[in-house]
Amino acid sequence: MTEINTGIETGNTTFRPIRVMLVDDHVMVLRGLATFMRVFDDLQLVGEAKSGEAAIQLCAEVSPDEILMDMVMPDMDGATATRAIRQKFPQVRVLALTSFTDVELIKSALDAGVIGYLLKDISAEQLEQAIRAAVSGEAIISVEVAQRLVEAAESSASGLELTEFERETLALMTRGLNKTQISEKLAVSPNTVQSIISEILFKLSIACHTEVVTLVESCSTSGLAN
Repeated sequence: MTEINTGIETGNTTFRPIRVMLVDDHVMVLRGLATFMRVFDDLQLVGEAKSGEAAIQLCAEVSPDEILMDMVMPDMDGATATRAIRQKFPQVRVLALTSFTDVELIKSALDAGVIGYLLKDISAEQLEQAIRAAVSGEAIISVEVAQRLVEAAESSASGLELTEFERETLALMTRGLNKTQISEKLAVSPNTVQSIISEILFKLSIACHTEVVTLVESCSTSGLAN
């Protein structure tokens, strides 16, 4: 499906809604997200795709601001599709929306260029906030995902080298606080918090990559590696 809209008139002001594209191989998930999108005047559903390959093609056709991307799909997974989309359309923000917290999958998504990693049990209010935050360039990850990354990074041989301020920020992230709440707690600007979060995600991604390689090497002979 494709919907085109250049703006909405509100009195003397015209604002452009956030153009969102959905990618998921489950019809019921797409229907649920589509229903969710219709509740908000500033969110506009511009297209739906049921596979990674279809998502790449549709992205070129509808020019979304943001994509909610499933990570586990047949033929082409979400990380592969995200990487291709980000290479062709770097202005498009991609939010991973999945049920999986596998560290290797999270790392793959971060490497591909997702700006956030959310779980499908997220509340409607949290998803709404995440969509708006992502368009502004804010990195958003679910609390459970942050905890999985920390656990994997801290158990890796390389360790997790965070500054004291980064650890304070990470602790607040894993408690579920958003950027504004963290900035108030630490008495710094929201922009500073965003820079710190981006650096944390970068370090977590590197540390988790080391852990994933170790796990794959240790499990390869036993047939446990994916």
